[in-house]
Amino acid sequence: MEKLWNGNYCKVMTANFALFFAFYVLTPLLPLYLSEHFGATKDVIGLVLSGYTVMTLLIRPFSGYVVDSFSRKKVLMICFGTFSIFFAGYLAASTLLLFMIVRTLHGGPFGALTVSNSTVAIDVLPSSRRTEGIGYYGLSNNLAMAFAPTIGIFVYRLTQNFELLFWLALAVACFGWLVDATVKLPARDIQKNKTKLSLDRFFLTRGWLLGMNMVAFGFSFGVLSNYLAIYGKEVLGITGGTGTYFMLCSIGLILSRLQGGRALRKGRLTHNASEGVVISLIGYTLFIAAPTVSALITDHSSLITAIGYYGSALLIGLGNGHMWPAFQNMTINVAHNNQRGTANSTILISWDIGMGLGILLGGVISENFGYNAAFWTVAAVNAVGTLLFFLATKAFFLKRNLNETVK
Repeated sequence: MEKLWNGNYCKVMTANFALFFAFYVLTPLLPLYLSEHFGATKDVIGLVLSGYTVMTLLIRPFSGYVVDSFSRKKVLMICFGTFSIFFAGYLAASTLLLFMIVRTLHGGPFGALTVSNSTVAIDVLPSSRRTEGIGYYGLSNNLAMAFAPTIGIFVYRLTQNFELLFWLALAVACFGWLVDATVKLPARDIQKNKTKLSLDRFFLTRGWLLGMNMVAFGFSFGVLSNYLAIYGKEVLGITGGTGTYFMLCSIGLILSRLQGGRALRKGRLTHNASEGVVISLIGYTLFIAAPTVSALITDHSSLITAIGYYGSALLIGLGNGHMWPAFQNMTINVAHNNQRGTANSTILISWDIGMGLGILLGGVISENFGYNAAFWTVAAVNAVGTLLFFLATKAFFLKRNLNETVK
């Protein structure tokens, strides 16, 4: 059996951890920075921070095409270098407008970098271990999401110094860039496409239903991640539990990658996806149903609420950890070899669209009908996504699968 943990693969994973660590170490503290340093109001903070996501979404279709059409190592180096430099821009931004410009533009290299780095990871994996390797690759994201916010909050509480955090993010990003610079990629012929550009060069039309299905799951996590803290405080009476929730979610993600590694090794993608979407649905339903049940049962109501709240974090992490690498692999396996970058960007675009819709519609629903209605909508949309997978998406993939060793 070919070696999975080769040197280049370990380097790409390390660089990916550095990339997401630099991103997540600032994420929970930027609203506080904007409020304290610039006196920004809540609506202005939302506007400033949303620009990053919009720019990421706009750049990803083009990044997939660029990664497939040019030297991947050069594209990776340019994207990682640009991503790193932008952290220095936060230090230099002396006004709210300048900060908003830097933050928005920073989403561009982030979107391109996540596509190019994951595509390089696929290139350095042996073909016989590719599906398993893509699953483990996601562990680097999960570890960063588990530890970076906690470290960032600890450093800030210890020093009360935002500039130190920006320097930390810059240093870690530069470290990741240097690690990726040592990666040796196998030689490949770059196919120059002489035909007119088509939609399929930017979005993998062969995998359109996989993308549509991923939008539903992205929607669910978009509402949860954005409104969890305020829902827990105002509706459930749980204060200070947001960090614990995401830590449990990350633990679930990590456990799922370890547990699902054998199925991925055997190419059982639809099996992993089936487990993931069902476990996630149970998690989202438990999250919103537990408070309803506790309201009916007065005895031990707080215990029921806490079990539902924290138990859902573990289940959603487990579910997403099974589902995400399976969907990513399925999208790659319906793509031709010269469309790996496009396949990666397609699955990320779909997730981003779902997240964006979740953040937008979740706010509208909660404003007009309350947070309970917003989270019941999450459970309903997730149920629709689960039904879509079993009724249509699974057969859609098997019909278009170009790799006979996976199913």
